[in-house]
Amino acid sequence: MLDHITLHVKDIERSIAFYRQALAPLGYVAKAHHEPTIGFGVDDGTPHSDFYVSPMDDEEASPVTHIAFLTPNVEAVQTFYQAALAAGGRDNGAPGPRPYHPGYYSAFVLDPDGNNIEAVVDWSGWFEKRQAS
Repeated sequence: MLDHITLHVKDIERSIAFYRQALAPLGYVAKAHHEPTIGFGVDDGTPHSDFYVSPMDDEEASPVTHIAFLTPNVEAVQTFYQAALAAGGRDNGAPGPRPYHPGYYSAFVLDPDGNNIEAVVDWSGWFEKRQAS
């Protein structure tokens, strides 16, 4: 399962304006403000965003994609990290808590093409809500 994806864009203000308007009919609003990165998600009263736009670094020749895979627990994040490194990935953030939201625990690796791949604990409670349904 995907938790979120980040697109790196050339003109952050233009992209924020575009996605604000384009995603509004889908119920998406700007939620997570990690300026200059902005996260969009459904207006459900939580801070969880599943689609982010972020400016490209000046030295980036082409956009790098960020994909976060949702995991049920810390052990799955740690197992992902070790498996990804063993498969030839490069460390981009060892397993640990992150300051983004309370309960956010993740690990980052770069794939062979330099894409940023993350495994993240379900800090938003999605797994628990799904099982309760």
